[in-house]
Amino acid sequence: MHATVSTLRAALVAAALSAAGAANAVALEPFVDTSRVVSIGGSLTEIIYALGEEDRLVARDQTAVYPPEVQELPDVGYMRALAPEGVLSVSPTALLVIEGSGPPEALDVLSQAGVDYRTVPESYSHEGILAKVRAVGEALDVEDKAETLIVQLDAALTAAEERTARIAEPKRVLFILSMQGGKINASGTGTAANGILELAGAVNAIEDYAGYKALTEEAIIEAAPDVILMMDRGGDHDATADELFAHPAIALTPAGKNHAVIKMDGAYLLGFGPRTAEAVTDLAEALYPDL
Repeated sequence: MHATVSTLRAALVAAALSAAGAANAVALEPFVDTSRVVSIGGSLTEIIYALGEEDRLVARDQTAVYPPEVQELPDVGYMRALAPEGVLSVSPTALLVIEGSGPPEALDVLSQAGVDYRTVPESYSHEGILAKVRAVGEALDVEDKAETLIVQLDAALTAAEERTARIAEPKRVLFILSMQGGKINASGTGTAANGILELAGAVNAIEDYAGYKALTEEAIIEAAPDVILMMDRGGDHDATADELFAHPAIALTPAGKNHAVIKMDGAYLLGFGPRTAEAVTDLAEALYPDL
């Protein structure tokens, strides 16, 4: 039985890699020179540290906040708004970017400037995490280390999923990205938030659109979430519980009536990297205290 499960898991990982298309095929080719790597994407940076290859890093982007020592590296900007000048300022020999980074024009400029770059596919799932680790290992030419980490993460994720599989009555959860000016911007399908909810044994309260969008008050009431999930931003960007439950639509939902809100660190919750099994467990235990 174990061999069958392992074989299926390997097939699913391969499928996740293949789904990324041509970009993924390039990502599996080792860099020629990995002495000065710039990592774009917090999960990729975490994976590099988990592989013990952090000495290769010379810079990171704004989404890389863990482990804490990564803050000592130069910051070359936000992953979706890269400026070629910022990346080139650290004289990289290799650029490892998560799928969705850009803009494409910036990556084209970097390529024309002679910077060797690889794109790692993103998939918000158990298999997607393992695929990312394998891609990073291939790009850095440390496949053996990557396979060892994959085994560890696969076991941890499987254990977390086995716990959440026992949940008899999944809770409906609304993930709110922001609520500036009283406008609720929430997650639909195909997002990291949707992926983590599925792994934690919950149901996304919004299933009729992909990505993030602003919701009408009617849509919020109709979604009827049992729990609100948000990133713990801290400072002026964070909405207080009083502000959240004072929202007229939220107040009419089960979550609003019960003041049920969970806040977690964004990089930890949505990173889909080496810490995701722990994040799934923490979220599941917050949703289901008797789990």
